[in-house]
Amino acid sequence: MRPSPLALLGAVSLDLAAGEPPDRWHPVAGIGRILAWADRRSERTPASGAAAVVAITAGVGLAAAAVGCLARRLGRLGLLLEAVALKPAFAVHRLGGAAAEVGAALEAGRLDEGRRLVGRHLVSRPTSSLDAPAITSAAVESLAENLADSVAGPLLAYGIGGLPAAWAYRTLNTADAMWGYRNARYARFGMAAARLDDAANLVPARLAAAALVAAAPFAGGDGRAAARVAWRDHARTASPNAGWPMSAMAGALGVGLAKPGEYRLGDQPLPATPEVIRRALRLYRVASALLVATAVALTVWRRGR
Repeated sequence: MRPSPLALLGAVSLDLAAGEPPDRWHPVAGIGRILAWADRRSERTPASGAAAVVAITAGVGLAAAAVGCLARRLGRLGLLLEAVALKPAFAVHRLGGAAAEVGAALEAGRLDEGRRLVGRHLVSRPTSSLDAPAITSAAVESLAENLADSVAGPLLAYGIGGLPAAWAYRTLNTADAMWGYRNARYARFGMAAARLDDAANLVPARLAAAALVAAAPFAGGDGRAAARVAWRDHARTASPNAGWPMSAMAGALGVGLAKPGEYRLGDQPLPATPEVIRRALRLYRVASALLVATAVALTVWRRGR
C-alpha cells in the first residue's frame, strides 16, 4: 500500500497541534489490552509467545490496511482519515513534553516530582533512589531511544508500506515493551517479541543516531563527538539498537549517560544540571524534523515508482 506525503504531513501537524488522544481511545492502549489478554491466556512457551505476537501484529496490520483502502476511496476526505489513523502510531510532541516536565521539576528543586515523572512517562527502571543527575540522564536516554522507537521507526515504516507497515511496527514495539523482559515470566514467552522488535529497529535506530549527528551543529551540539561516541559505545547496551541514538546523544551533548549496573555511555560524568534536558530537547526537535523530512521524501519516491 503506497503512502501519502500529504497524509504524513497532516499526521505530523495533528501531533504538534493536539498531541495524543486520551488513553481510553488510543489505539496503542487498545493493542496493549489485546497483548495483556493474550498474556493471561497463554501457555507461556516460546511457541505460544511467537504465535501471539505474529497473530496480533497481522491482525492490526490488516485492520490498518482496511482503513487505508477506505481512505483511498474517499479522495480528499480520505487524506484526513489516513492522517488521523497514522497519528497515534508515532509521538513527537508527547515525548518532548514529558522530558520538559521532568526538566521543569528538577529546575524547581522538586526532586520527588522529577522521580515520579521520569518513572511514569519515560523509563521503566526503578526511580525512587535516583538523584538529580541520574534523573536527568534517564530523561535524556529515553528521549534519544524514543527518537528511534516512536519517531524514526513508525515514520520510516509508513514511508515504506503505508498504514499497515506503520501499525505493524507499532504493535511489535508495544509487544516488546510489555513482554521483552529477561526475567522468569517473559524470558521465554517474550523472546519472539523482543527479537522481532530488534529486527524492526535495525534501520530506525541507526537512522535516529545519524539524525542526531546531523542535527547537532544546528542545535548547539557537537556532531563529530556524536558520531565518534555512537560508533564507539553503541554496543555497550544489551539492546543491539538502543545504544546507537543514546550514544549519539551523549556525544552531541558532551555528557555521560548511564543505567546503573547495565551501561555507561560517553566520556563525561552524568549531567550536572537539568539544563542538559533543554539542550537535549533542542537536539531531539531538530533531529525529529530531519526524520520527518526523510520520511516525506521516502513517500514521494515510493509514489513515483
